[in-house]
Parts: sequence; structure tokens; C-alpha cells
Amino acid sequence: MSSPTRLFARGTYGEATRIAALLRKETVGGVLLIAGAVAALVWANTPWASAYEGLRDTVVGPASLHLDLSLGTWAADGLLAIFFFVAGLELKREFVAGDLRDPRKAALPIAAAVGGMAVPALIFTVINLRSDGGLAGWAIPTATDIAFALAVLAVISTHLPAALRTFLLTLAIVDDLLAITVIAVFYTSSLSFGPLALALIPLALFAVAVQRRIRSWWVLLPLAAATWVLVHESGVHATVAGVLLAFTVPVVRSEAAGGPDAGPGLAEHFEHRIRPISAGIAVPVFAFFSAGVTVGGLSGLGASLTDTVAIGIVVGLVAGKAIGITGATWLVSRFTRARLDTDLRWPDVVGLSLLAGIGFTVSLLIGELAFGAGSLRDEHVKVGVLTGTLLAALLATAVLKPRDRVYRRIAEAEARDDDGDGIPDVYQEHGRAVDRTSPRETVDEAAARKRSTGPTG
Repeated sequence: MSSPTRLFARGTYGEATRIAALLRKETVGGVLLIAGAVAALVWANTPWASAYEGLRDTVVGPASLHLDLSLGTWAADGLLAIFFFVAGLELKREFVAGDLRDPRKAALPIAAAVGGMAVPALIFTVINLRSDGGLAGWAIPTATDIAFALAVLAVISTHLPAALRTFLLTLAIVDDLLAITVIAVFYTSSLSFGPLALALIPLALFAVAVQRRIRSWWVLLPLAAATWVLVHESGVHATVAGVLLAFTVPVVRSEAAGGPDAGPGLAEHFEHRIRPISAGIAVPVFAFFSAGVTVGGLSGLGASLTDTVAIGIVVGLVAGKAIGITGATWLVSRFTRARLDTDLRWPDVVGLSLLAGIGFTVSLLIGELAFGAGSLRDEHVKVGVLTGTLLAALLATAVLKPRDRVYRRIAEAEARDDDGDGIPDVYQEHGRAVDRTSPRETVDEAAARKRSTGPTG
């Protein structure tokens, strides 16, 4: 009889190194995002708040194309399209060539992402059943901001096992896909089929170009821009264009170029080039234009948090995410043969679930779509998102910080390379690199195995 599947087991060495590099970039982006949000909050609560609002509401762009938009709208519709393009590339990469191409590995983050969206949405709905118009924001507490969460994780300074970090990343990627689906389906107020049909033309040309491995920006950028403009004109939120464009990009090399063994495909090339723009410019600028809410002191903060919309967001992000993700993980282990990896404990999963309650970028975007940018309810949404994010971060720190010593011991074991071949021993069997998931060894088991087999040349 086959051994049970290990939840949060170690992935392949190649995937682990790729994810580690990706997490470092996201962490830096998260620090910049926090800096942008703090700058906006500080400015919006000074005597010069009107200057901030004037900058955010400055209109630029050609009116003939209906693109005379405020800078805040450009950030939400334009810059976030870059963010979702990168998210789409990463999602396709994971399911086509990453560890999640195995359905057994993909099942957990998908189930956790669904649970982490369904429970917060349900909590928000229950709290706002009697609210006048409040139900429009049901999707606000469903999103996880991976960059923000990883930045908080870096501040906590834990040696969180690589498998849990990978799980947090993949969960957030699936979460982004579900969020953009929700935006496209539920937050499209009016739909013009003409521009939407026309958008298929530049989208198809973009697909043909990338399938032929064309990388020239002067070819691809105009096609991507045309797709974005037509999707924006159709009434569907323009960020959907970013995901559609990403899904057309090939992940692996063609057979003529040597096939999958020849190295990364065009998707990884684009991700490498565009992720710094997304993490370093697009998301922080959006945070700057979206997080500036005038709190008005403790009385103003209290008034905002008495709104059932803000209450639903806070409870949804803090309790809903933790219950949904932990509950989905428990159900997977309860009704399948999967078991929690031997090095981990359920408090680790709870701490990670609380960390996923850090919602910011997409939550603020949905709030603007639900209630209108600059409206009173939108201001309450911002207070709710910021409060829920802060509480989730503090609770996650309280749970994960005591585990730091355990995580450090695991990390030291994983970094061991007794045979000096450049590949951590934990990814090897009898001196040979393995490209599959295996149950995590304890420190003593790993040492005993190395003594019994010895280094091999």
C-alpha cells in the first residue's frame, strides 16, 4: 500500500530555488507597498490633505478614447493590469511546468484558496444582511496580498519552512485568479459587446506573436495596449486584460528550440523582466493613491469602524481567512490519505492562515468598484482593510514567532551540503539529486542517512 501524501512536503530542488528567488522579489515589493501606503496615510492626515486629494484626482489622458482618467483610476485600471499580468504568468507557470502540474499537489492550495474566499465572503454577508447597500462589498475581504504578507513575514524574521512559503505564494496566486474572476463577473456594471469582441483581435495577434517567440517590445506592447483599451471600453474591468494576455504566453520552449529541457520559456522571461515593474512601481503607486484615507482622529476611526461594512471586512480578513484556509486544509487531510508533514504542526497552518488575512491591493480595488472611489463607504472600506490587515499581521506574529526556533533548526538541516556538490543534501538520495516530493526527514534522520551512505563522487 502506498504511503499517505504529505501536506506541505518539500517540492523539487529546481522549483524550490525558483520559488525562493521569487519570494525575495515579492518581499522587496511588499516593503515598497507598505512605504507607499504609509506615505499616503500620513499625507492624507496632515493639513496638506487637499493637495493629496488634488493629485489623486488629477485627470490625464485623451478624452476621444474615453481615457481621460484621474491618476487614481489610472493606477487602479492601468498599473494593476501589469500586476495581474505577472500573476497570470505565475499561475500558468505553476500549473503547466511547476510542482502544481501534479493534481495531488494542486488540490491543497486550490481548496485552501476557495475556503479562504468563501468563508470571509459568508461572514461579510451575514454581518451586512440588514445593511443598506453594504452587500455590494461582499468580495472585499476575500483577497490576500502576497507582497504585503511576505513583507510582514520578513519582519517577523522566522525561518518558515520552504514548503509553507511556497504554499502561501501559490494560494495567493490562485486567490488572485479567483479575485479577477469575481471582478469580471460581479463588478461589471455595464457591458458593451462591440469593444469586447474587437479586443479579441489584438489579443489573438499578441498570442500569435508570443507563440512564435517574438519578444520585440515595439510589436507586443501596442497589441497589449490595444487589448487593454478595448477591454476598458467594454465595461469589463481593465485588469482582466492583463490576465488574458498572460494566459497566451508559452511557458515551455518549443520542440524546435529544444523542448522543456532547453530552459525557461517566454513566460519566465517576461516575468523576470516585468515583475520588478509590477512590484517596484505598479503596486506601490496604486497603494499610494488608494490608501490615503482621512481618519479624523480616534473619533473618526471609531465612526468608520461602526459601519457594518468595515466590521465585515475586519472579521472576514482576520477570522474568515483563518477559518477558511485552516478548515479547508483540515478537510483535505480528513477526507483523503494526505497527512501533515512530520516537521509541521497545526499552529503553523493557523499562523499561515492568519498571515493570508493581510488583504490590501485587491481588497481596496474591489472596495472602489463596489462603492465608488472617494465615497463615504469607500473611506470606511479603507479603514476596515487597514485595520483587518494590521490585526491579521499582529495575530500571525503572535502565533509564528514562538515557532522561530523550530523553523531555524529545520532551515539549518535543509541547507546542509556534506558532499559539497552545491545541492542541499535534503534534496538528494545516496548522493543523487531527486526531482520529486519526498517526506521531510528530521535532522537526526538526515544525519544518519548521510553517515550510512557517505559522500559519493
